[in-house]
Amino acid sequence: MKNFLNFLSEAKLSRAVEKAKRLGLQSDGHGNWYDRSGKYVARTLDGDLEFAKGKGKGGDEAAAKKAASAEPPAPAAPGSQEPAPEDSKGKESGEEGGDEAEDKGTVTVAFGRFNPPTVGHQKLLDAAASQSSGGDYKIYPSRSEDPKKNPLDPDTKIGFMRVMFSKHGERIVNDPDMKSIFDVLKRADEDGYSTVNIMVGSDRQSEFEKLANKYNGELYDFETINVVSAGERDPDAEGISGMSASKMRAAAAENDYETFKGGVPSSLDDDTAKDIFNTLRRKMKVATKESYLWQIAPKLDFQTLRENYYLEKIFRIGDIVENLNTGLIGEIVRRGTNHLICVTPGGQMFKSWIKDLNEDCGCDHSKEKKNPPYEVGTDEYRKYAMRMTGTKQIKNFINKYKKKK
Repeated sequence: MKNFLNFLSEAKLSRAVEKAKRLGLQSDGHGNWYDRSGKYVARTLDGDLEFAKGKGKGGDEAAAKKAASAEPPAPAAPGSQEPAPEDSKGKESGEEGGDEAEDKGTVTVAFGRFNPPTVGHQKLLDAAASQSSGGDYKIYPSRSEDPKKNPLDPDTKIGFMRVMFSKHGERIVNDPDMKSIFDVLKRADEDGYSTVNIMVGSDRQSEFEKLANKYNGELYDFETINVVSAGERDPDAEGISGMSASKMRAAAAENDYETFKGGVPSSLDDDTAKDIFNTLRRKMKVATKESYLWQIAPKLDFQTLRENYYLEKIFRIGDIVENLNTGLIGEIVRRGTNHLICVTPGGQMFKSWIKDLNEDCGCDHSKEKKNPPYEVGTDEYRKYAMRMTGTKQIKNFINKYKKKK
């Protein structure tokens, strides 16, 4: 019969094995554990897993979970007690540092709507190039499209950007998978960068700092995340600092080409500027600036936006919205005075001002919410009807006259 000490020892070992299996790790039979790419991750020590030192916030176990999704390594030779082959991203076996993946260093990124692109955006792209100091920098236009706030589809928008900002043309990324700042950061992490600079306008610096650092170590893993201001933006100023996509959309809605032309780089020829102007007007599908200003450029008519919000005509609990700055899409769970608290389908929470939100995100999650599979007569259907109609109370009269047994 096994004695009690042997029983405890085996119980500890079983716990270590179960934990390793949950993380998708593989054993060499000697207490060492490797991820699916063959990289050493942890060892069994005192009945638990001791993880190799990871990088950045979250490190260790979070890194092991991430590594578990990689392709499995080639099987080791029978009876071998040597570690599995080196990671394919590292140096060849036997060379110094061969067990480490290549660190690409720092990448500078900018994520934005660019709808339409303006002379002010050129300042952002120039700042990203300067911040990179000759290193890697990438520009990611958002993928949102709707007639009011995002009238240009991604391909059309990126085509115009590459003409307007030709010296940055190769750095403007047209990738349908890059829908939010989280997608951009996860891609940079997967590509092997240990540090990321995020270029934003000064008015969005605080928002991006809180959001990007909050999920470091969970969605991605960087040693350092720097959110860098591309400069002050004064909405009432003339010239580059005062020009915005909102003003450009408003000028297009009013058929004011002269104002619109002031928002494109002076180097752009008149024919191209008119092409952008006419394309924008065609895709916006609006009659006049006055009728739709609070919808196409809410920052320019905040009072009307606020009134519609107060009357709960827009942004109701349970609605699906998109943050126009970060690209994050989520369900509204709380309404504030001028802001909303939302949760993404993945469970990440974010806060947004009502001027920075869009209801017409067109995502699958939004369509499902608009056509929920609620059965008529249920409490879920009643709550849904109340949200859609703005009714404060709908009484349930089902079975009111049913005879009691």
